[in-house]
Amino acid sequence: MTDKKTPTAGPFLVLTFIYFIVGFLTTVNGQFQGPMKVAFLSNADELRNTLTTLISFFFFLGYLLNSSTGGKWINRHGYKTTLMRALGVMCGGLLMYALSSWVVKIYPDLHVTVGTDSIPGAYFVFLFGSYLMGTSAALLQVVINPYIAAYELPGTKPVQRMNIVCATNSFGTTIAPFFVTGIIFAGVAIESVTADSLLIPFILIALCIAVTLLVTSRLHLPDIEGTRSNPEEKLERSVWSFRHLTLGVVAIFFYVGTEVAVGVNVNLHAMELIEKGLGPSFFGKDHIVLWGLDLGIPALLATLYWGGLMVGRLIFSFFKNVPPRLLLIVTTILATILIIIAIISNNLWVLVSVGLCHSVMWGCIFTLAIDKLGKYTSKASGVFMMGVFGGAVFPVLQGILADAWGGWQWTWVIALICELFMLYYALHGYKPKSLQ
Repeated sequence: MTDKKTPTAGPFLVLTFIYFIVGFLTTVNGQFQGPMKVAFLSNADELRNTLTTLISFFFFLGYLLNSSTGGKWINRHGYKTTLMRALGVMCGGLLMYALSSWVVKIYPDLHVTVGTDSIPGAYFVFLFGSYLMGTSAALLQVVINPYIAAYELPGTKPVQRMNIVCATNSFGTTIAPFFVTGIIFAGVAIESVTADSLLIPFILIALCIAVTLLVTSRLHLPDIEGTRSNPEEKLERSVWSFRHLTLGVVAIFFYVGTEVAVGVNVNLHAMELIEKGLGPSFFGKDHIVLWGLDLGIPALLATLYWGGLMVGRLIFSFFKNVPPRLLLIVTTILATILIIIAIISNNLWVLVSVGLCHSVMWGCIFTLAIDKLGKYTSKASGVFMMGVFGGAVFPVLQGILADAWGGWQWTWVIALICELFMLYYALHGYKPKSLQ
């Protein structure tokens, strides 16, 4: 540490809370695919699934284009300033969401023709908001991941700290589907959802993030010695020359691809089955009522998936002596088996159980990828987060295949391919080697 005091829990708790916000709003964004399919794309036919999955695509495009900026900001301005800027971008994204609602209300006839489909102009405003939200999430994670890994909180180890913050992140992703279904669209059947109902909820969320920004600006967030390079210092080598980091970026590309594809597309698959009269039920029920809110099976499936990530991370946060490589090997093998069973049986309950396996993969891959990087760590975190763009690619690719194949069942082979690459990384790609 730059100061010689024993690290306290304060900074750890602050960053853990912000990581909760990232998880919550990431899943809120993804869960809008179903409602937006109805609200924005009711007149779309040829490209409906493809256009729907673009909401997640633009979110994760922010990771690809702006993650490296986060690493540069950390080196030049420090962790706290970068954190503040990221929260500011998040406020901007939420206001764009609200603006899309306003545009629908004020300019209902503003449409753009895409192929044979007529798309409201407000849809593209929402996509830009999704891009800003992804950018803010990328910047926040570029700060939080290396900071948590390097912040030597007494009695903890890096992979354990990563699992703790990831568990909190997963709590946010778990409650987000209920928030979308039960709060934003409370009491409204999905076929009756309208985009103009977004205005007030997102203005209120933006105000909450603004308060978080204000509170964070007044907190002490000590720097971490040995994780940043001097802005004036010319690094001897490219961060890409570390083989285990480069393959780690690819591994996280595949990991986030399958994590997000299951989390945001399982509800679309469920909606398809329901339309065909083959929908999954919960103990024979087609709807779930919780605290007076009719949440529906699609939202329940998404919640069970993200809840599995949360439970798994909470459990594994107590196993601080289990090597991350071993965890990654075991969980990728189990996930592969579950996905194969889910594809063959077309059983979405089996599919969402893969969340338990996905729970520890992020922390394992990140810990292995930044191992022994020293002063390259902050820059490595920036390029590492570029791999999160997999969350944009694979859900959209799956949507394209669903349109082409006339259904979602066999599109889950994409998730299977992702698991197999992560297994390769756990077996061979993790070894620290130089590429030059």
